[in-house]
Amino acid sequence: MAEGLNIVRVVGARPQFMQAAVLRRELLRRGHREILIHTGQHYDEAMSKVFFDDLGLDRPDMNLMIGSASHGAQTGQMMQSLEQYLLDHRCNAVVVDGDTNSTLAGALVAVKMHIPLVHVEAGLRSFDMRMPEEVNRIVTDRIADLLCAPTETAVSNLEREGLGSNVVRTGDLMYDCFGRFRDRASKVVLDQMNLEPDGYFLATVHRAENTDQSERLGNILQALTALPLPVILPVHPRVSGKIRQFTDRSASLGALRPVDPVGYPEMLALESGAKCIFTDSGGVQREAFFWGKPSVVLRETTEWREILEGGWSKLVGWRQQDILDAYDYFDKHCPEIPSQVKDDIFGGGRAAERVVDAMETFLP
Repeated sequence: MAEGLNIVRVVGARPQFMQAAVLRRELLRRGHREILIHTGQHYDEAMSKVFFDDLGLDRPDMNLMIGSASHGAQTGQMMQSLEQYLLDHRCNAVVVDGDTNSTLAGALVAVKMHIPLVHVEAGLRSFDMRMPEEVNRIVTDRIADLLCAPTETAVSNLEREGLGSNVVRTGDLMYDCFGRFRDRASKVVLDQMNLEPDGYFLATVHRAENTDQSERLGNILQALTALPLPVILPVHPRVSGKIRQFTDRSASLGALRPVDPVGYPEMLALESGAKCIFTDSGGVQREAFFWGKPSVVLRETTEWREILEGGWSKLVGWRQQDILDAYDYFDKHCPEIPSQVKDDIFGGGRAAERVVDAMETFLP
């Protein structure tokens, strides 16, 4: 077993901050060192600093402050800064999470510098190569030395691609994070917004395929305005202007209530009290499942097939009537989600232990 590993962790977006909190705790508990590099991909305080504060996560050891840019420019700037850092600082491995541009940049720099690469949340597939996230995750899986797969489906995907020899099924770090912080859900936000449990819906919309096409975004927002209860919509900073254009043009917002982004405890509380959740976020889709809430997924593909197959989530895309039909279904059929099912699919809250076990076994 390796002793005293020196790990460089590259993060840049909300789900990665959450996963960093639980993995860092386990690394430090075992006497390893983690250098946390924040690329600045999520640079707005409402999407970055607030999550470090809420999660009790130390400030990053380095913030590259890349900010917003095109995919190529953003990834290239990240690679340039990461390469310089890794030239000056020795480490046993680079650890990346998920499927963002930060993930791809960290992966490419590590492999070109012959540094062992660990991919957490490996093996997820939407089978839609139009999604930049799908490209990022496939490339990262192909070049990683250790693949930490969150679910059995993810393991199967990697085995079909001939990558089974360096795969460990670890469970989902997001489920670990949820288990650790669920009791800190800040119900104060419900009082501030004058909301009653099961008396409102929650929605999130941030993916480029939805927000960059006016027809799609218009259909989604029109569906949300037509729902029978208030719809709380925390607005991602990147799309606030587009949402504002819709609300300025709309004669009536109906049920829709756009609000500023909220912190992690507030988001947990909003999820726990919502009657149904409408989202194009894989992280929010999972959190809905963890809370036992039905979710309507505003995408045409998803990586989290287990939630769909169990009937707890519906994949509907962006058309207004499909979204409303999915809600009508859940209004009549609201299946219970046994705790054992959540544990079986997502690892029982021990993913961080298994990821560190795998690193201690496989890394030099």
